[in-house]
Amino acid sequence: MARSPELLVLLDSDGTPIGRREKHEVHGFDTPLHLAFSCYLLDDDGKVLVTRRALEKQAWPGVWTNSFCGHPAPGEPMEAAIRRRAQQELGAEIDEVRERLPDFRYRAVDASGIVENEICPVYTAVVSGSVNPEPNEVVEWEWVDPEVLLRSVTGTPFAFSPWLREQLPSLIERSAFTGAGVV
Repeated sequence: MARSPELLVLLDSDGTPIGRREKHEVHGFDTPLHLAFSCYLLDDDGKVLVTRRALEKQAWPGVWTNSFCGHPAPGEPMEAAIRRRAQQELGAEIDEVRERLPDFRYRAVDASGIVENEICPVYTAVVSGSVNPEPNEVVEWEWVDPEVLLRSVTGTPFAFSPWLREQLPSLIERSAFTGAGVV
């Protein structure tokens, strides 16, 4: 059975949906603004899952990043998209999905010239069970203390995705990693 193309929601500069386009047509050297999300998974000990992007990824291959990212399909509720992507990318079931940075937006260009240009609200969720990442998405993963992660990002920013570098300080400042699944 043929897989349906992944459609992304295109946005105007104020975030209003203005159309849709297939994912493979969107990400390139002149990427239009589109809707996405980032999610950080937490465990019961308050550690956050960081993943290293697979080496065959089109943009930012091999860099460490948040737990997972994705795009809601046109008309798909954001929480449903997050749960779907957690399963697709990490083989994970999640609970306690919480929006943490609703207005996060960024534009970044990787070394090959590929552009990310997203309105990308940031969420946390608690993993229920284990993770079993898809190898074409994730090459390595670690559960780390958020403060240790922040020190690593500060010390070696080139090893991390630009969106993680921008999101992490705000998430820690807002105590986004406490209270979700943590006693």
